[in-house]
Amino acid sequence: MTHEDERSESSERANGEERPVSHAAEVREVRTDGGDEVEIPEVNYVSGSAVPIRGNDIDTDQIIPARFMKVVTFDGLGEFAFFDLRFDDDDNQKEHPFNEERFQDSSVMVVNSNFGCGSSREHAPQALMRWGIDAIIGESFAEIFAGNCLALGIPTVTADSETIQALQDWVDANPDGEIDIDVEAETVTYGDETIDVTVDDAQRKALVEGVWDTTALMKSNAGEVRKKAQELPYVEGAAIPDAE
Repeated sequence: MTHEDERSESSERANGEERPVSHAAEVREVRTDGGDEVEIPEVNYVSGSAVPIRGNDIDTDQIIPARFMKVVTFDGLGEFAFFDLRFDDDDNQKEHPFNEERFQDSSVMVVNSNFGCGSSREHAPQALMRWGIDAIIGESFAEIFAGNCLALGIPTVTADSETIQALQDWVDANPDGEIDIDVEAETVTYGDETIDVTVDDAQRKALVEGVWDTTALMKSNAGEVRKKAQELPYVEGAAIPDAE
């Protein structure tokens, strides 16, 4: 058994059985993994308890280390989210919110500045989605990371540093507390507070109108794609996609 296999088994032991993805993630996965269903759900609201991930410039290599990206599918990546921040070289747990029992049912992450920077690996939001994350609230996000989240129907909403710190403190004190994100209205409600947040205009439109999954959009318009391909003189017949 390789050291990587040993660390994988250690992760599974530490976390118990493999985490199921959230219901929202299961719905999204139908649209992203090539199923026959092409209807894209609108993402108007996200609700759930939260987990605070503190620290600026948390990059995609910290979110999902590169050695766990040697996979054919994204299945199971959730077990390895923040792996090197959660375990030491001897596979002992470190202090990290993803290891805490009180945050195991969380579906919203509250982060700080420049979250998701570094390489553009789409495995990072895939791992978070499979851990159970349906939305992320933060000070700011790396642009490509936010785009990869949008492709999975995961809102990335922003607020100023003071607001985020207050929200993280509230989550720490109320790990079972419900957070409601209204994507269209650009508000977040928790406890007795409702705060204004910002959702990128293009992201908000795509989520609210249910046009965030470009793969499903292309599939639902396969006939038009085929028609356009037939009109292009440089597309050979064998390259024209089939469509009913």
